[in-house]
Amino acid sequence: EGMALPQRILFPPEEICMDWQQRQRPGAGLCNLGSTCYINVILQCLTYTPPLANYLLSRDHSQLCHRQGFCMMCIMEAHVRKVLHSSASVIWPRAVVRDLKFIGEEFEPDMAGDAYEFLRCALEAMQRACLSGSSDMDISSQTTTIIHQIFGGFLKSRVTCLRCQAVSDSYKAFLHVLLDIKAPSSLTTALEDFVTSKKLDGKYCLKCSKCEKKVTASKRVTVHHVPKVFTVCLERAADHTGKKISKIVEYPEYLDLRPYMSDTAGEPLLYSLYALVVHSGDTCLDGHFFCYTKASNGLWYKMDDESVDNCGIHAVLRQQAYLLFYAR
Repeated sequence: EGMALPQRILFPPEEICMDWQQRQRPGAGLCNLGSTCYINVILQCLTYTPPLANYLLSRDHSQLCHRQGFCMMCIMEAHVRKVLHSSASVIWPRAVVRDLKFIGEEFEPDMAGDAYEFLRCALEAMQRACLSGSSDMDISSQTTTIIHQIFGGFLKSRVTCLRCQAVSDSYKAFLHVLLDIKAPSSLTTALEDFVTSKKLDGKYCLKCSKCEKKVTASKRVTVHHVPKVFTVCLERAADHTGKKISKIVEYPEYLDLRPYMSDTAGEPLLYSLYALVVHSGDTCLDGHFFCYTKASNGLWYKMDDESVDNCGIHAVLRQQAYLLFYAR
């Protein structure tokens, strides 16, 4: 309700398969090509995202792709096939590093980067590839690509005038959520803070269409449509100096998103943790990234560049997590 219906469905949601279609031991580790650990962790987390891997392994994209030059979907398809189907224990993610500037202008092959920034740019590059040749499409139709059907949800922003109680709602598509962890000590309290009403006054006053003047208002953001894969960044940058918030923020193996919805009535919306990224280092400007992923055989592995080591869920849940990936 309140949202425009898409004029075209670019990918049928019923064709998305959330369970692995092939079960096997984990694939190859990734060679660090200088300062590329931030790229490697995101490539591994995306490779072990079941609905995305199922789609990429089907080769549906490349069989229909007519793009000349750079295409992030074609690159990811080749990468995931190589990681999961190659007999090598380590592979070089050369194609991704070679085309880094097309993924995000800020990335340089021999310079350290941020895993969340790379995830953001990689998802946007895949989204652009899915929209190739459809530039005149309405916004709602653009959110029906395979990428949005997997990672995308909608946030609802409700602003209430505290003078006349007039309400206005707006909606925004998202592929990932950034959470403030300065005060919260757990993912659930960070999500509670995220959906708590904030007062807009002083310089943040908004013009009320009914009162026709700037008024004090309250704003509440809720999850209106849940994604199939819920991706969260725990904001560890304390400020612009690169100071890092190094505390442990607890996160569960199973997460219910129902309490953070616009409509909290109804069945629980359960999600299962399948990947996470950890940043080790004293500041956000240096250090190292590694990740934990759940392979198609149902077992967890620590993936640190070239090394892929089996581990248990207790080790997974004790990390100083930076990015968390949950599947519906």
